[in-house]
Amino acid sequence: MNTHTTSAALAVWSNADFRRLTAGQLVSQLGNQLHSLALPLLVLSISGSATQAGTVLGLGTATYLLTGLVAGALVDRWDRNRTMIWTEVGRALLTATIPLALHWQVLTLAHLYLVAVLTGVLTVLFQTASTTAIPNIVSPEQIPEALGATQAAGRALGILGAPVAGIAYALGPVVPFAFNACSFLVSALSLRAIRTAFQRTAPGAPPTTPRPDLLGDIREGLSWLRGQPVIRLLALVEAADGLRYGAGYLLIIELARQTGANAVQIGLVFSGAALGGLMGGVVAARLTRRWPLGQLAIVMVWVEALAFPLYAVAPSWPWLAAVALLESVIAPVYSVAIDTYRMTMTPDHLRGRVNSALGTLLTGASAVGTILGGLLLTRMGAHTLTFACAGWLVALAILTTASGAVRAATVPEPTRD
Repeated sequence: MNTHTTSAALAVWSNADFRRLTAGQLVSQLGNQLHSLALPLLVLSISGSATQAGTVLGLGTATYLLTGLVAGALVDRWDRNRTMIWTEVGRALLTATIPLALHWQVLTLAHLYLVAVLTGVLTVLFQTASTTAIPNIVSPEQIPEALGATQAAGRALGILGAPVAGIAYALGPVVPFAFNACSFLVSALSLRAIRTAFQRTAPGAPPTTPRPDLLGDIREGLSWLRGQPVIRLLALVEAADGLRYGAGYLLIIELARQTGANAVQIGLVFSGAALGGLMGGVVAARLTRRWPLGQLAIVMVWVEALAFPLYAVAPSWPWLAAVALLESVIAPVYSVAIDTYRMTMTPDHLRGRVNSALGTLLTGASAVGTILGGLLLTRMGAHTLTFACAGWLVALAILTTASGAVRAATVPEPTRD
């Protein structure tokens, strides 16, 4: 690692507000992992219905699709730090009702549905505000290191989170939800300790032109996106890849099952993916600095396209884990590169709307991919679907390579309001 990258990485971790933000997010992420495993198990224990369990889990996606654009407009109007704090407090209170209802033996499916919807709305607001924080907490030249650090830390926690979640639920169904409620409060306290403003223009300050209504705010963000050919094309490519990614989870499980892998071994395949993501997060900032965005995007999408068909020829679960590791190295590198570009290109007062629009697009594509994946897996079989997905990725790689705007893309100078 060169001296500049090393000094930038050290400077990021010497930033107290960045440490507070990252620590709070990691604690909350662990709580969410425990919650995500426990929730379907709890629904199954109450109803015995896999359909009910899938519906509760799917409410988060549905909520994002319905409220994402409005959340972006609100986040650009409101104080983003306070928004994050109060949404964490709200999620803590809502989540705490589950262990309390369990303790008093009054928990119902209707209760779980209501909590899922309300926490989903708060989560959309929190995540939208969160995506605007880093460019205002660290200096512009430190953005790649900050993003790489959060990617690596999140992936490392992902490796440990699954077994911890299983242990927590084994201790009792109350434990994961109680921990998650506490994790939201820890995150809120860490945010409360941050003194740096999460936006450059004070919330409520008189705008230079009359502020439109929320619909006008949304149109302003979408209009800005339409004028950005690189962000627009790469977002469409990401969404198209999200169709494949949504199908990939079930596909890999079925391929592993066909090799004779048991549940533990299937879990180890995904541990390989988590380890690959950790490795990618460690080197992401260095690669982002070394290579222009366009070149990096093209290389990443071609590597993914050429690696994916290896799933179909992997003879055993260790080979599947190796392929998952290889493919997963790519995701955080690409994510850091494109997020650095977006964060430095997008004016601060539009970041909430731009990020929410992109998040809605990608979330919707992944949801559709999950549904289509199950249908196509039944009709085509695992191996045929794998090669079909690989062909889809090759088409996206060709589209990306053919774009002159993408080939010439480099990270611009930071945009100042």
